[in-house]
Amino acid sequence: MSLPTACTRFSDNYDLKEELGKGAFSVVRRCVQKSTGHEFAAKIINTKKLSNRDFQKLEREARICRKLQHPNIVRLHDSIQEENFHYLVFDLVTGGELFEDIVAREFYSEADASHCIQQILESVHHCHHNGVVHRDLKPENLLLASKAKGAAVKLADFGLAIEVQGEAQAWYGFAGTPGYLSPEVLKKEPYGKPVDIWACGVILYILLVGYPPFWDEDQHRLYGQIKAGSYDYPSPEWDTVTPEAKNLINQMLTVNPGKRITASEALKHPWICQRERVASVVHRQETVDCLKKFNARRKLKGAILTTMLATRNFSSKYDAQGRSIITKKGDGSQVKESTDSSTTIEDDDVKEDKKGGVDRSSTVIAKEPEDIRIVCPIKTCSQLSTNSQCSARRQEIIKMTEQLIESINTGDFEAYTKICDPHLTAFEPEALGNLVEGMDFHKFYFDNVLGKNCKAVNTTILNPHVHLLGEDAACIAYVRLTQYMDKQGVAHTQQSEESRVWHKRDNKWQNVHFHRSAVTGPSPFSFNHK
Repeated sequence: MSLPTACTRFSDNYDLKEELGKGAFSVVRRCVQKSTGHEFAAKIINTKKLSNRDFQKLEREARICRKLQHPNIVRLHDSIQEENFHYLVFDLVTGGELFEDIVAREFYSEADASHCIQQILESVHHCHHNGVVHRDLKPENLLLASKAKGAAVKLADFGLAIEVQGEAQAWYGFAGTPGYLSPEVLKKEPYGKPVDIWACGVILYILLVGYPPFWDEDQHRLYGQIKAGSYDYPSPEWDTVTPEAKNLINQMLTVNPGKRITASEALKHPWICQRERVASVVHRQETVDCLKKFNARRKLKGAILTTMLATRNFSSKYDAQGRSIITKKGDGSQVKESTDSSTTIEDDDVKEDKKGGVDRSSTVIAKEPEDIRIVCPIKTCSQLSTNSQCSARRQEIIKMTEQLIESINTGDFEAYTKICDPHLTAFEPEALGNLVEGMDFHKFYFDNVLGKNCKAVNTTILNPHVHLLGEDAACIAYVRLTQYMDKQGVAHTQQSEESRVWHKRDNKWQNVHFHRSAVTGPSPFSFNHK
């Protein structure tokens, strides 16, 4: 396909189809190219509502994406400017996140991790060869082209990407995601392409054991670990990882960016280019189990952010006493995370405390894929009410969750709709990585699947964790274990990890958002829908 142009009308070349996502200033819809029948994802931005800064960022992202034509990068195929609207036509990526796919696999080895990081490095090498630094490499931006086995890994979201000249180092601002930030960015030193390699090192570490090399609930201590390059390879999980894999991580997580391995060099590392001979092919079940927990934590953070958005406190601000500041900028159709080591930040959204560090009393959400910016402190239970009231409210949330699941088990759509907000949003495997909104998507399963193929159902909620987010908002995360008998009298068991966001309106709790992981265990009757 030719490079993006702006000399034609969108409707001359494309037919718009169903909506895939929606935000304040844009909507993403599937579209079909008239001349070829090929499907794409069209991001339609209402430019009337953009500030000058937002418009400049849109232009920068489009300019960068035009440069990048690679099988491991979500490609911009077309860019069409019309009066009041700008159309960006991207690859239609349907495979969901790489990390979610890994935990659904029956087999995952060190060699598989090598193949994953090779594709990521290929995309980074292409970026660097074209003078582009991504600055926000993290699991949420690593997608799969399709659900097909062996589908290509695609690097997405160039909203923070910058253009650089050769190997020049400069201060381009404080930007990225805390857990993946490099030491030089945290030290506010000149930086360049090596920041992406550091993030690749963090990603590779997670790919091998399912948890990150740097972690602390306190962001100040987290940053201290990163600046010192303080990580290790604890037993027993690292005992089965080959020395070559650890060697590559060490070269990626070198504190001095001048001595850090480049993307080109990393692709020539024996653990990458000779994986058949070097990388272990033993199944890493412990890594898969840890990665499930890691994914659940990331999704819980997304659910917490969704709750903040759902309460719609967009007009309030936090003053010196810590009251709420929530500022809506840009488009929030695909919000993924909220706090600490997973939150994307930019320097104009980071508040320095008196000691020169980041103010850790606040959650800072900045430059997510659709430019939602939120600053709001995390309120502890003691700030909300007494311990007994907190405990009672948590039990109330667990009870509401049990009632909701019971309506699913019995196929009672009427009861389900009374418990759920009419504009319920959801991420679930059946939606193929898309955020679905409303009840129609779920009604299909009530009408055609739920309860139709089973004689008896029993659901157990394991390890429920309730986070109270104010007097009228809460989030629950849990493991859902479903046992059922099919019509032939055969017993089945399924397990999924779920998080649900609850919001109290008119003194009644309603489920406003949920996320469910892929089902593990036999699923011939797909009973864990919803």
